[in-house]
Amino acid sequence: MDYYQLLFAISAVVLAIYYYYTSTYNYWKNRDIPGPKPGPFFGNFWGVITRKYATATVVKNWYLEFKHEPVFGIYEGRAPLLVINDLELVKDVLIKDFSLFMNRGLPIFEKIEPLAQHLFLLESKRWRPLRSKLSPTFTSGKLKEMFPVVVECAGNLEKFLGRVADNGEPVECHEMAAKFATDVIGSCAFGISMNALEDEDSEFRKMGRKISTDFKFVARIICRQLAPSLMKIFGRFLQSPEIDNFFIGLVRDTMEYREKNNINRPDMIDVLMELKKHPDKVNSIELTDTLLAAQAFVFFIAGFETSSSTMGHALYELAQHQDVQDKLRQEIRDTYKKNGGTLTYADIKEMKYMDKVFKETLRKYPVLAMLTRQAMENYTFKGTKITIPKGMKIGVPVYGIQADPDIYPEPEKFDPERFEDDAVVARHPMSFLPFGDGPRNCIGGRFAHIQSKVGLTTILRNHKFDVCEKTTIPYEPDKRTFVLSLKGGVNLKISKAQS
Repeated sequence: MDYYQLLFAISAVVLAIYYYYTSTYNYWKNRDIPGPKPGPFFGNFWGVITRKYATATVVKNWYLEFKHEPVFGIYEGRAPLLVINDLELVKDVLIKDFSLFMNRGLPIFEKIEPLAQHLFLLESKRWRPLRSKLSPTFTSGKLKEMFPVVVECAGNLEKFLGRVADNGEPVECHEMAAKFATDVIGSCAFGISMNALEDEDSEFRKMGRKISTDFKFVARIICRQLAPSLMKIFGRFLQSPEIDNFFIGLVRDTMEYREKNNINRPDMIDVLMELKKHPDKVNSIELTDTLLAAQAFVFFIAGFETSSSTMGHALYELAQHQDVQDKLRQEIRDTYKKNGGTLTYADIKEMKYMDKVFKETLRKYPVLAMLTRQAMENYTFKGTKITIPKGMKIGVPVYGIQADPDIYPEPEKFDPERFEDDAVVARHPMSFLPFGDGPRNCIGGRFAHIQSKVGLTTILRNHKFDVCEKTTIPYEPDKRTFVLSLKGGVNLKISKAQS
């Protein structure tokens, strides 16, 4: 009898959990809003969790299936999420009615992941004052001051290319770009020479790899988005003290050293030090060492991931389109020749074809497949009868929009001419969102432009890239990562380009 009672009790618990996690799955159906059918527990993300599909693939497939609808509904775990296809509605959310959608809707568990208290995730109360004070880090004036440091790191990249071009072995270009980006971020954010291109055991590069491959880090992302209630229960088992202690200690020690030695540099640490001295400028937010370190941490993550991904994808396409590569190399060489063999900040801004290649790469390979926002009060979308309650999350399917053949004909084709001025003006402004848009766009977008373009300029000026037997063609996204990346890496052959 006890056996049957135990079996009954277990069955009752399982059924109760099942009911709890599926009880919301009629939400969109009851409101006549279409969407893909959810599965138990994980909603519409089971294929992503089991690594059957990459996040970007799922987002694009959903978008293409429902793109003729202004919106469609999905489920993050058991939570309903409304995805917006109509570009005018996207503009309302990101720009016109931004004050009602300031938050991303991603919860922060400060005790479990202290470095998550950064600009990308922070709620509006802390985000707004911090954003306004950190934005000057990325003004044109500041970027000009940082530019010589970026060029200096590019010099190390040039030496690295000389060595690898001579040995004839394929090179994983995403990793190469990540090392360059790590060196740049280290110098421009922390004022520290990383030397990741020379040192395989560079502590910063090791941390970069750990962040992107650490099971606990990935598990926290999954729990935060799909089952935040479980984060409160099991979160302490998902902590990454090595990463947390490294960045918190680094920022604290660097600030103390500069304070003691009266050192000033045009970088992120300097801005954070000023904030710490004047907390009244950020509405008296408690500026703990952890909160300050979190801002440097996100600059590190976003800085090296966005730029290394974009540079890697650009080289992947250029290796398959030699005509585009040759045309870009000629523009690069003409620019250097004009200035007697040097590269200036103005040069990078004036390289028109480089800008087209850069933007077409981001169109085809945006780092984030979907943007999210959260309604801060009940909201009715303009021109519709669709109303959402306060607290509901909104998704903008960036990867789907930028792969829409009605917006970008032959979207799988790599064509920089899509970004001719006339073509850009003819498209809806919300059809290109690799850095988001509106007040909560990527704060470091302009820095990513400069860093990536200097890197590509250095790489392509004297070197040629070709596909080889290790190059993955056609493109297959890596199912293990949440950002868009090529399975197996960007393996290409590098050789000296003809003069």
